[in-house]
Amino acid sequence: MSNKIIKKEKLTENIFSFVLDAPKIARNSSPGQFIIIRINETSERIPLTIAASDKESGTIRIIFMVAGKTTMVLSELGNGDYIKDVLGPLGKKGEIEKFGNVVCIGGGVGIAPLLPITKALKEKGNNIISIIGARNKDFLILEKEMNLVSSQIHVCTDDGSKGYKGFVSEKLKEVILNKTGKDPYSKFDRIIVIGPSIMMKAVCDITAKFGIKTIASLNSVMIDGTGMCGTCRVEVGGKTKFACVDGPEFDGSLVNFDLLISRQNYYLKEEREAVQYFKKGHPDGKCRLDLINS
Repeated sequence: MSNKIIKKEKLTENIFSFVLDAPKIARNSSPGQFIIIRINETSERIPLTIAASDKESGTIRIIFMVAGKTTMVLSELGNGDYIKDVLGPLGKKGEIEKFGNVVCIGGGVGIAPLLPITKALKEKGNNIISIIGARNKDFLILEKEMNLVSSQIHVCTDDGSKGYKGFVSEKLKEVILNKTGKDPYSKFDRIIVIGPSIMMKAVCDITAKFGIKTIASLNSVMIDGTGMCGTCRVEVGGKTKFACVDGPEFDGSLVNFDLLISRQNYYLKEEREAVQYFKKGHPDGKCRLDLINS
């Protein structure tokens, strides 16, 4: 039976990895695409990017951060448990070609969807320089996997607990200006960035000044995943687009990040209240499926 959790890993305090039995999705998925899951009959639908797929074993890997009620419940599942609905692959395929020198930038859980794109770009013959970042070393994920597909990798942490102390956007500027002491490159042909909207905005502001084509993946702004709810609408080049069906990848220089960030903050208060209300009903801190209706 599909949708079975084959392997569960806890990558950090609040980031988990599931390998799911999903043969049809594994056969048809491409880097950059995502799935929609529904844990049970009463659960909301949430989008999760496919971090890896294995056509031979018929499995896919998803990596998610516990950020709300549904992901809290999801994190309580374990090996052998089933997810009721897994729909996909959705979204447009990523643009995987031989560009030349490519910088792949990931922040936080955004490193997960960046990995399959980076791997595919490497297989196409691109020279990969990766920049990955997190709040601190304990929240950094997939460093080993990213290193394997990169000719260079730069690790950044906000507090300096590992690698460069500062933001990935600051390290990118150093790399572009060749202030890192690494092998020089005459130019960069493409930049891929995935992470929090404020991080992607900072990166795109820098690359616009240097005229470097930059692709931003807006997978984090989706809810419904089919273009019906309208929550993921974004302004790209002055036109309204939907991240789930028109993307999730867009030319970062055309994205109105200020509007996007403003819209993402609309329901923060309600989201926090929902989590707090749910926790009050389960003082032991457990959010398992068998407790969801208790």
